[in-house]
Amino acid sequence: MSERPPISPRSPRAALEPEQVPPPPKRSDRARNPFVIVGNAIFTILIILMLGAGATYYYGKQALESPGPLQEDKIVNIPARAGKRDIADVLSREGVINVNPWVFIGGVFALKASSDLKPGEYSFQKNASLRDVIATIVDGKVVQHAITIPEGLTSEQIVTRLSDNDIFTGSVREIPREGTLLPETYKFPRGTTRDQVIQRLQQAQKRVLAEIWERRNTDLPLKSPDQLVTLASIVEKETGRADERSRVAAVFVNRLRQRMKLQSDPTIIYGLVGGKGTLGRPIKRSEITQPSPYNTYVIDGLPPGPIANPGRASLEATANPARTRDLFFVADGTGGHAFTETYDQHAKNVAKLRASEKQIQNDTVEPADDPAPAAAAPGAADTNPTAATPPKPGNQKKPPRSGRQGAAQQTTSPPVVQR
Repeated sequence: MSERPPISPRSPRAALEPEQVPPPPKRSDRARNPFVIVGNAIFTILIILMLGAGATYYYGKQALESPGPLQEDKIVNIPARAGKRDIADVLSREGVINVNPWVFIGGVFALKASSDLKPGEYSFQKNASLRDVIATIVDGKVVQHAITIPEGLTSEQIVTRLSDNDIFTGSVREIPREGTLLPETYKFPRGTTRDQVIQRLQQAQKRVLAEIWERRNTDLPLKSPDQLVTLASIVEKETGRADERSRVAAVFVNRLRQRMKLQSDPTIIYGLVGGKGTLGRPIKRSEITQPSPYNTYVIDGLPPGPIANPGRASLEATANPARTRDLFFVADGTGGHAFTETYDQHAKNVAKLRASEKQIQNDTVEPADDPAPAAAAPGAADTNPTAATPPKPGNQKKPPRSGRQGAAQQTTSPPVVQR
């Protein structure tokens, strides 16, 4: 056994005094160097920053890449002049994002998109991540609304349609000249001004008209593209069937060549109501011979301008009409027309149509609420049997009228015989 060191006796007072601890070893001169102290502090700060950056990167990546809260695709409008915080509030309110606005702003800066956020109406996909949301706004691919302008509307009617559509803003300063707008389906973003819409329709019409005029039949009795538009507008209002446009155009072209009056009812209506487009009642007898620059029962040749805005198909048909000798056409009772070269043949077709109409009326058990478009009305234009062309489906270019619709007569025949 090892011997224990002897215990030195201590007085009671000495035993109560605290035991003396040896002083710590002195720091070396190197440790007390200020450069070392500063270096250690910088190193410590760097470590802390790296840890913080790593945590921020991890959290930011999660925030950018995690699926968003949208349960289905949604369209949201980002207003003009909205700041980043305003955009974040809109997206949060619409349920597109569910993160703190500052996280959204941080994501914008992280993706270097601070100056690329564009206002507009955007479609955000289901569960779109924050990255996807920001990318959608940066790309500026706003929602495009399809707007269809039907063929055969007047410029005034088109402006009214645009004014009633809340997608557009502003007002139209003046009604465009008749025939200068191309009916078609267009796509516009919300907020487009109505003047911009008009400009686009005019530019499209100029482009299409130039192309069609270049490909026209060279022996047409038309001197300018404007005359082509004028005749095409009459063709547009006279038939609702695509397969008949070129034959209807041929009738009018043949009449122009033979210096016969065109005798088109839609021109009477335009002379009476102008850009309003519809008369709302049958043409009266007294209105057939009522002087008007547009009434082709009174004037020779074409009216001074278009009576509507014709579509591409009517322009094409008028520029390259069918090669026929037809001078007359009358509704055949089935939605189409019967075309003839002579007045006698035409009169027989009219009589046939009237007999068919009379038979239908006799077979009717209960009268219809509204009169059929082809029925003659009291005070109709003339005493001869006439026939009407039904209006185009889904298009109010040609309202139901009396039995008169676009007359075609021989220049020497006293009574007016309708097509």
